[in-house]
Amino acid sequence: MDITVWYLSTCSTCSRILKQLDLDASKAQLIDIKSHPVTGSQLEVMKEATGSYKELINGRSIQFRNMDKKARDLSESEAKNLLLKHYAFLKRPVIQIDGECFVGNSKKTLEEVKNKINNG
Repeated sequence: MDITVWYLSTCSTCSRILKQLDLDASKAQLIDIKSHPVTGSQLEVMKEATGSYKELINGRSIQFRNMDKKARDLSESEAKNLLLKHYAFLKRPVIQIDGECFVGNSKKTLEEVKNKINNG
C-alpha cells in the first residue's frame, strides 16, 4: 500500500490524526507542507482525485479569512493560484492511498481513511 500524507508538522490536529491512524515515516511518506510546499504536479493529482481545486481550500485558515471571501466564490484558477501561493490555503491533512485522496479532518473522512488502510 502506497501512502503519502501532506500535513503541517506544527498543526496539533494533523499530529493527532497521524497518531490516530498510526501513520509514521515507516508506513507513509510524510510531507510537511511548510518546509516542502505542494508542487504543481502534486496539486494536479489532488485535483484529479477530488474533482476541484476549491475542494482543497482551507476556508478556516487565517490567510483565507483575511481575504473576506468564501471558498465557494472562488474560481478554479483562483483556488489553484492560492494553493500554490501559500501552504496555509491547503485543507489538511491530504492523505493519498494508492492514488485515492482523502482531504481534511472530518470524522467521515477519517473513517474512510481507516477503512481504506484496514481493508486495502
